[in-house]
Amino acid sequence: MPVTTHLIYFSPTSTTKMIVEQIAEGIGDTSVAHHDLTRLKGGLDLRLDDGLAVIGVPVYAGRVPEICLERLGGLSASGVPAVLVVLYGNRAFEDALIELRDVAVAKGFTAIAAGAFIGEHSYSTATQPIAAHRPDPADLAKAREFGSLIARRLSAGTGAAMPVIPGDVPYRERTPLGGVAPETDPGLCTLCGTCAALCPTFVIKVDDRVLTSAEGCLKCCACTKGCPAGARTLHHPTVDTRREMLTSQCSERKEPAWFL
Repeated sequence: MPVTTHLIYFSPTSTTKMIVEQIAEGIGDTSVAHHDLTRLKGGLDLRLDDGLAVIGVPVYAGRVPEICLERLGGLSASGVPAVLVVLYGNRAFEDALIELRDVAVAKGFTAIAAGAFIGEHSYSTATQPIAAHRPDPADLAKAREFGSLIARRLSAGTGAAMPVIPGDVPYRERTPLGGVAPETDPGLCTLCGTCAALCPTFVIKVDDRVLTSAEGCLKCCACTKGCPAGARTLHHPTVDTRREMLTSQCSERKEPAWFL
């Protein structure tokens, strides 16, 4: 078993973080080091020569978000085993997991396991829920089970084979993310600054009012879900149409899947 499990993750609403933490708990018997990319300015500068890496990212329109690729830019390894994790909003993870595999292998990791888990969709609201409150206790238990399976394989010395991961190469065309952002209701806003403190792209500024640069917004909705006053909402014709589609077509519960 490795001495240290390195958790490397991008998690604006903490759902990906929850899953990789539970995987690490299932692996057990190692120290855990956190490398949180979410609000990391300048990207990660990390070289791993030993231990185990668990790399977790959310899925945006079937791909690994470009901001994750940028913040992983300074990461490298020398044959270190890696567990690859994507978290999606109950629609589909499409090419994200195979893309993450390719990124990890290019950086010198050996992919030994991969998993796709479900988290509350960024567009989910109280009136239009999409995988609301996930990962839930059952999802977290599955993540621990996944971790224990990985630990068993590592202990048995059979964990080095690269798993077969679903997805297509070339990957699906990337969907542009910028141009639309949540808005603030000045009648509800207390100017507490929570939204700016949560924003992974640092595009929210709070002074005598809240200003958001929509061009850099990921629509992760960390600010809308985290606003204590409920003053931030995301409504735009394209978002509302997408939200309606997701609530009508993606309401059936999907379960985590893993590949060993």
